[in-house]
Amino acid sequence: MVKNRYPSPPAAIRRLRFQLRLLAAVSTELAFRAAWRIFTSPRRLPTKTWEAAALAGARQFWVPAGEDNIAAYEWNSVGEKIVLLVHGWEHRASFWGVFTRALVAAGYRVVALDGPAHGASSGTQTTLPAFARAVQAVADELGPVYAVVAHSFGGAATVGVPVHFNQATDQHLARLVLLSVPASTKAVAQRFAALLRLPPAVMERMSQFVQKQHGRHAESFSLLNNGRLFPAHRALLLHDHQDESIPFAEAQELANSWPRLDFRPTDGLGHNRIMRDPAVVQQVLNFLQ
Repeated sequence: MVKNRYPSPPAAIRRLRFQLRLLAAVSTELAFRAAWRIFTSPRRLPTKTWEAAALAGARQFWVPAGEDNIAAYEWNSVGEKIVLLVHGWEHRASFWGVFTRALVAAGYRVVALDGPAHGASSGTQTTLPAFARAVQAVADELGPVYAVVAHSFGGAATVGVPVHFNQATDQHLARLVLLSVPASTKAVAQRFAALLRLPPAVMERMSQFVQKQHGRHAESFSLLNNGRLFPAHRALLLHDHQDESIPFAEAQELANSWPRLDFRPTDGLGHNRIMRDPAVVQQVLNFLQ
């Protein structure tokens, strides 16, 4: 069983709950605006000691994506096949260090990006469609992409929106690898609402806002709806039994909805260590061949 991520909520969470409860008592609209700002504003986490080494040897370049200016990084420019790495919420390209080293050693040309409002990219807020727009812009800049490896929110954006790869050829990816991805946008919203104890009226207002902004219901972005339709010749999902952010049951549900998906559970890696586990990396390298 996955443990409650916040068995005793931090003071910051308790403070947000109190503020949002007061706002909701005054106005659903005010509470919605505050909740939406929190929901779409990733924290820029302090740089970890190993991140500089992860970006060493990379060529940084910039790609415009709507109003955003996206930082991207390339390793081994002479590699014949491009593998694009798409990070998750509050991560950045440098979090892929273990994967980039392994992929370069295997001869791939590797590209990773900082999503909008992440890493060196511009912005302070982002959404699933905006994140997908950034991935799309980088993919279009690169040309033929052989494979995508995406973690968590990055996988949801890539497959759920979705991003369209290789539009000049067969519009298919040869390989798609998903790590720790959420299956349902509704479930993500419910976890957010539970964390901050948001009233149903505020969540309904959020749903209405998404519908108005994008002309689509929020659940239409879910991998449960779109995964099996995504044009990849082969797709792999790895998800840990002890994932503290996205319940393992969601991965099982996604695998059941996507008949051709190669689902491989892991154990003891949680939500993030799955990105740097040697056995996982080797499985992905084998799958990419």
